[in-house]
Amino acid sequence: MDAHQYCQERAAASGSSFYYSFVFLPPDTRRAITAFYALCRELDDVVDECHERQIAETKLDWWRGEIARFAAGVPEHPATRALFDTPQGRNAPAALLLEIVDGMAMDLDYQRYPDFKSLNLYCYRVAGVVGEVAAAIFGGARSKDDRDIRRYAHELGLAFQLTNIIRDVGEDARRGRIYLPQDELARFGVAEADLLSGRDTPKFQALMQFQYERASAHYDSALAALPARARRAQRAGLVMASIYRTLLDEIRRADFPVLHARVSLTPLRKLWLAGRTWLFP
Repeated sequence: MDAHQYCQERAAASGSSFYYSFVFLPPDTRRAITAFYALCRELDDVVDECHERQIAETKLDWWRGEIARFAAGVPEHPATRALFDTPQGRNAPAALLLEIVDGMAMDLDYQRYPDFKSLNLYCYRVAGVVGEVAAAIFGGARSKDDRDIRRYAHELGLAFQLTNIIRDVGEDARRGRIYLPQDELARFGVAEADLLSGRDTPKFQALMQFQYERASAHYDSALAALPARARRAQRAGLVMASIYRTLLDEIRRADFPVLHARVSLTPLRKLWLAGRTWLFP
């Protein structure tokens, strides 16, 4: 299979909200970001699908070697070959790609986080760095905008990851993972047993409202950091932001049913949000 076709099918099969942000991109940019997204999915699946730690570690080590091969211009995997085949993707810094691998590896070592500071490192690696690479692929930055765009990308990536954590509280708990900081559980009087048994209480609702407000604040910070002259070039990221923030608001509107249900938007609504944001960034 052609490497780009592999990545396209990988992205389409995921059903992710991110896929809708790629629809309106120019072909070269779309191929680059689709390849990068496929690479991230491959890395994410290592930990999610490997139930034996040693196998997961071996696969992540292989990916570290593959990123070295990518940097040397001789990648082997379809995702990295497709990324290298695009002008925008070829220059993705190997150091940032390795940060993503290290973030995925954290899921092997940490199933609990004592506080938000420690969780923030995980979010930086698996989402903030992803945002930075994606923003570079979308381009449109002037040198004086680089710092602001990096800040925008990191804030937006953090907002996305916090939205994922809120959405997946119940699902993650059933897999033995709790990403909500332990000190915040204690502050709101929510026991781990409440999450593991799916016990929705007023205390849990208060905890989730706190998580919602923090995620919303990071969306606000991201959008405030993005220079106005870079908005058109970064429209794909703004599409992601529109879809994910709408999802976050839907979860809140439904009173955080996340212990028992996975809230999602319909494909038609995602496409509508994508089209509206693309035309009016």
